[in-house]
Amino acid sequence: MAAGAAGDRPRRRHGRRRPVRRGRVASVVSVIGELLITGGVLLGLFVVYSLWWTNVLADREAKKQGSQIREQWAAPQGPGALDTKDGIGFLHVPAMRNGEVLVKSGTGGDVLNEGVAGYYTSPVKAAMPWDKQGNFTLAAHRDGHGARFHNIDKIKKGDAVVFETRDAWYVYKVFAELPQTSRFNVGVLDPVPKGAGTTKPGRYLTLTTCTPVYTSDYRYIVWAELERTEKVDSKRTPPKELR
Repeated sequence: MAAGAAGDRPRRRHGRRRPVRRGRVASVVSVIGELLITGGVLLGLFVVYSLWWTNVLADREAKKQGSQIREQWAAPQGPGALDTKDGIGFLHVPAMRNGEVLVKSGTGGDVLNEGVAGYYTSPVKAAMPWDKQGNFTLAAHRDGHGARFHNIDKIKKGDAVVFETRDAWYVYKVFAELPQTSRFNVGVLDPVPKGAGTTKPGRYLTLTTCTPVYTSDYRYIVWAELERTEKVDSKRTPPKELR
């Protein structure tokens, strides 16, 4: 009996260790699970911030700046379309259903993150709509920070794009699209844009943004050509394309 009892002791001690090990494994699994849940929550919050809250902030800022521009336009001043350093006008693209978009100088994050579009100052400097020839090249975010060009894929050939300044409406007609190209393809910004199918100087407008949606791997391009210019009347009656 003594030998049997002694022989049973290791088995009993061994039997006691198993629950301890299982408990440790369960504890580790629980910690890992909590970390994964926490990571998922943080990732979700980041997505909400990037794709929703930045839009809210950008919309507020763009609306404020747009109102300031219109107040400046309404004040007595001398002639000239480029009449403020804060913004040169408003882009209207009915097909994108994004309302009016304030256009400012530059395409860096410090400009576009304010919920506006910016005209290129480099690597190819944009022409202005009132120039006799050239390419009025614009960029805006597709997602987050106002996402002004989110619906750029809704634009089709023949659609109208209107640019509004203090003194004139510039009415463009879309003639070409490039759904995907390298972000290093600066030829699309040339005075006679490469890839647009045109070979002679004109008065062009180019819209650029990131693609596919929620990435910045490539660029989506839309080209339009000036069809006509209308002088702004006292009531700022928009051209027929915007009524």
